Amino acid sequence: MYNLSSSVTWKKLEQLARETQNDRISEYFSDDAGRFDKMSLRLGGLFLDYSKNRLSGEIFKTLLKLAEHSPLRQRQAQMFSGDIINVTEKRPVLHTALRNRGEEPVTVNGQNVMPEIQAGLKKLQAFTDKVRDGEWLGFSGKRIRNVVNIGIGGSDLGPNMVCRALLPYQHPEMKFHFISNVDGQHIKKILKGLDPETTLFIISTKTFSTQETLLNANTAKQWFIEHSHCQGADLGKHFVAVSTNKAAAMEFGVNEDSIFEFWAWVGGRYSLWSSIGLPIALSIGYERFIELLEGAFEMDQHFQNAPLEKNMPVIMALIGIWYINFLGAETQAVIPYDQALHQLPSFLQQLDMESNGKSVDMEGNPVDYATGPIVWGQTGSNGQHAFFQLLHQGTRFVPIDFIASLQVEEGTEAHQFALLTNMLAQANAFMNGDAAGHQQDYTSCPGNRPSNVLLLDQLNPHNLGALIALYEHKVFVQGTIWNINSFDQWGVQLGKRLATEISRNIESKSTEYDASTQGLMQIVKQHFSGSSPVAKEQSLKKEPSAALTKVAVQPAKAKKTA
Repeated sequence: MYNLSSSVTWKKLEQLARETQNDRISEYFSDDAGRFDKMSLRLGGLFLDYSKNRLSGEIFKTLLKLAEHSPLRQRQAQMFSGDIINVTEKRPVLHTALRNRGEEPVTVNGQNVMPEIQAGLKKLQAFTDKVRDGEWLGFSGKRIRNVVNIGIGGSDLGPNMVCRALLPYQHPEMKFHFISNVDGQHIKKILKGLDPETTLFIISTKTFSTQETLLNANTAKQWFIEHSHCQGADLGKHFVAVSTNKAAAMEFGVNEDSIFEFWAWVGGRYSLWSSIGLPIALSIGYERFIELLEGAFEMDQHFQNAPLEKNMPVIMALIGIWYINFLGAETQAVIPYDQALHQLPSFLQQLDMESNGKSVDMEGNPVDYATGPIVWGQTGSNGQHAFFQLLHQGTRFVPIDFIASLQVEEGTEAHQFALLTNMLAQANAFMNGDAAGHQQDYTSCPGNRPSNVLLLDQLNPHNLGALIALYEHKVFVQGTIWNINSFDQWGVQLGKRLATEISRNIESKSTEYDASTQGLMQIVKQHFSGSSPVAKEQSLKKEPSAALTKVAVQPAKAKKTA
């Protein structure tokens, strides 16, 4: 049985944490002039400098032993080969197969899934080319100008982040919008400026049962019908779906040939590589979408084949474990010094916290050590004038990942130079501080704060794909060493179930809820004229959100622009 916290290596790391508690990162550089070269690594268009970490040579070697003695290589091989490693849901985990650009088959239950994946990509390509080339026309014969993706969680965060990051590659005659929040003001604001004749809606929901997504989808459907006076088949020219539930999508009104399917073994937060990436392909084009997959595949190959001591995801994962389990870090800051990556911290929040926010191991036993960190951050240099004060002088220990692109666009040279030098200055200041030789007072920054620096030669589809896959594998390595299942999310399911139950029970004075919840339910009920929208919907026996849509959106007149 794999018993992490009682292992010899774990105990050794605890000892090293005590022995090196007063070590300074700057002294590691003084003792080893070649530290930067030894503790930096390049893969394609990505360069990682991990030398500014509280990491001695002995600590690093011991962390590598921790990985070697864990089931990492075994579970890594199982993941790539299609074995069931999501044990609580009895599923394989094959987001890597979605971006497999090699010739090797990947089997699930004895069947090679690669032909299905290739067929799905061909369907994606055909549709993408038609829309981008102006061949896919709306009900009035006009080309599509606006694409609205309706989803939440992994059906929103990944595509949204990538589309924003790769905005320079976006089709010049198309705009992309993302609706995720169930707040009616969100969808109302986006729909207000759209023309139904030139708008395409993508309903992205794995099961076609997610409450928030269906509410927004039905609101969009009603808006479209009221604006366009469109009936029957015309709806199919403006609504497509990405889902594993074809029957439910067709019942909603999506044409069968406009449903882009994927598989149960595609986890939501790992799904942008699948048909969930449809808005990405529509934005940047199919060929560049493939470049995104190729970048991730390059990282997959590196992760599988590189020795642990030269393996970028493994190194980042082990550094994180050192801080979380032995130095008491509770959070991880991600600071992109690139405005195009402003949504990356939100994406990584879900990737990391939904994956490794677990307190029981693979056998269902409570763990006696910390697991996933709280991931947070925003773009630099904005963060410097917001929360960097706490990072420099506060009592919290917060490791940082700095991420930047070296690419300089014409006319922005001064801005990019200032951006990059600010990042280098902050990484230096966090390590060195300014307290050396001075009395500790309110002006002093003690330093010794660790960071990684990730540089992209260029923020293009290939490098972005590699960057995302790097963090995916980092999370997987940490989950494997902690012996937790990184691929389920039962905490998310609990909230969904309770939301459905409360919406159904709000009319009654049920005693199954605590006094606080009952009191709040009554206050909410009073604001819906004596009968909740759900009760009205149930009485009408129509679509789940038909009654709510009239509350959420007041349609404006249709535009007549070409």
